[in-house]
Amino acid sequence: MPASKSLSSAAPVAPAAKSSSAPAAALDQSGLSHLVGYASTLASVLLKKAFQKHLGALKLKAVEFSILVLVDTNPEVNQKQLGAAIDVAPPNLAMILDRMVEQGWVRRERSERDRRAQLIRLTPEGQALTTRARKIALSMEAEALKNLSAAEQAMLLELLQRVARGRGAAR
Repeated sequence: MPASKSLSSAAPVAPAAKSSSAPAAALDQSGLSHLVGYASTLASVLLKKAFQKHLGALKLKAVEFSILVLVDTNPEVNQKQLGAAIDVAPPNLAMILDRMVEQGWVRRERSERDRRAQLIRLTPEGQALTTRARKIALSMEAEALKNLSAAEQAMLLELLQRVARGRGAAR
């Protein structure tokens, strides 16, 4: 099956804006449905809504969740490594970390090995939040991915990771 056919049949239709008048007809998306970026953007919107629905009560943004998990998993992580891992510019990361420090979730510490580096550490409150958020995250995408089998979900994740690493080209 050609890629454009499979994407157009699998691409979700964006929800119409709510209004008091009759519901709007679905737009013809055929001019975009062959683009992986368009399909991934639509999927991303759905997954971000799932994140907000499940983790919103924790007052946690997706980038903060990512930072908490990376810090939890990498005890010697510094600010520069975090920025590179999540592709956030140093000034923006500094602001995010400032907020996380204010919330009591992380603290900055000078590295004993390299005094120029600032390590990011979880506080006890941050550790508890990370543990709770990770448990919720285990099932938060289930509804959004319900139309895919477990094997398809694993393949989707693998392919997206390859694209993100810049190795998406055919071999």
